[in-house]
Amino acid sequence: MTRLRTLPLSLRLVRELHARLMKGVRGDHATPGEFRRSQNWIGAPRSTLETAVYVPSPPEHLMETLGAWERFLHERDRVPDLVQCALMHEQFEAIHPFLDGNGRVGRLMITLFLIERRRLTQPLLYLSAYIERHRREYYDRLQAVRTEGDWAGWLRFFLAGVEETAREAVGQAGRLMDLRERWRERLRDYPKVAQLIDALFVNPYMSVARAQRILKVSNPTARQAVARLEKLGMLSEITGREWGRLYLARQILKVMEKTDTTRARDAKSKD
Repeated sequence: MTRLRTLPLSLRLVRELHARLMKGVRGDHATPGEFRRSQNWIGAPRSTLETAVYVPSPPEHLMETLGAWERFLHERDRVPDLVQCALMHEQFEAIHPFLDGNGRVGRLMITLFLIERRRLTQPLLYLSAYIERHRREYYDRLQAVRTEGDWAGWLRFFLAGVEETAREAVGQAGRLMDLRERWRERLRDYPKVAQLIDALFVNPYMSVARAQRILKVSNPTARQAVARLEKLGMLSEITGREWGRLYLARQILKVMEKTDTTRARDAKSKD
């Protein structure tokens, strides 16, 4: 998001994203930050170019297709932003410009596109969970565009995902705010300790060292603050160590994970 202030969405930014995302993770051997110079394909494990489900542009035409994609990325007021975002994502996955990590970059581009268009002020709409829940349909819809020109089916799938994810985010935010206010009320007599609450809603993991930095107090005072939250059941020690202990606000994490857990349970009950 900070980079977007000085560099608009572009092929250069895409390369930077890829280099950052692929550093030290699976696929980091696949030339991080560089567009592919060889042919790739999509298919089952051990598939070949001849048996692949889909074969993107050959490398000698890659920059031509990427150039067209970048020009489309910069168009304004031709189609609604969400529709353009859906088309942009499909086109990126179709081009498959990297040897690995195309899915990761493509999903992140959805969020960054909506931020650049000022449809989002924070990255609160991230479709990865929706795509993961409907992975088979996601791939089928992308493939149907390539084989049958079924753009309408892809757009319906994408827009349904935006709506579902947005509704989940609103509900989740409301539950988190309710929990935060209840915790603040319980800590009304401990204003210094209460300062850790907002930090826990940014990151539900807490250490004494982190508490010390947030509160700007001595180590013993920070230790007392963490102990108070643990006594109230707001934090749980999760390492079992005597030193370097790490604490987790399980209730916050439970709210954050509730949507996926509930959906999985509902799906299981239907089966």
